[in-house]
Amino acid sequence: MEIIRNEAAQAIRELLDTAALEPGRLVVVGCSSSEILGEAIGSHSSYETALSVFEAIYAELKRRNLYLAAQCCEHLNRALVIEREAAGGADIVNAVPQPKAGGSFAACAYRNFADPVLVEHVRADAGLDIGGTLIGMHLKEVAVPLRLSVKKVGQAFVAAARTRPKFIGGSRAVYDDALL
Repeated sequence: MEIIRNEAAQAIRELLDTAALEPGRLVVVGCSSSEILGEAIGSHSSYETALSVFEAIYAELKRRNLYLAAQCCEHLNRALVIEREAAGGADIVNAVPQPKAGGSFAACAYRNFADPVLVEHVRADAGLDIGGTLIGMHLKEVAVPLRLSVKKVGQAFVAAARTRPKFIGGSRAVYDDALL
């Protein structure tokens, strides 16, 4: 579990270093504990594995004053567990994620957040996908893929993205390099 924890911690640090998010921003994480263990997504949910990843990621996000949006699996329509204070005006939905109905990572978030709620949609500023959980629907337009040195957490492939503002104005427009 220590190797998995270290891989997750390194992956989230690299994502956050590259994304350079302001405090208070939202980061979506999808995590398949089954894939981390080398099994098919949704087939061998492991709370212990998910907790190792959750603790590593959540500690780093808290240190940087960022919010975690923990994506549930398709059994809960990929709803997200977030802290109530991060929900803003989002509609809250009623479900309590379980390891085999929502996913172990989401269940960890629900059990460890101070005041957890579920929402159906967010527009996160960055995201980490551990095991092919398809977080793209929860990122702001325009997602920019990032290459991390961490390619896997356990046996699960890792993908990461940050977002940037849309370019508008056509060929004569001048853009702010700080927003790229």
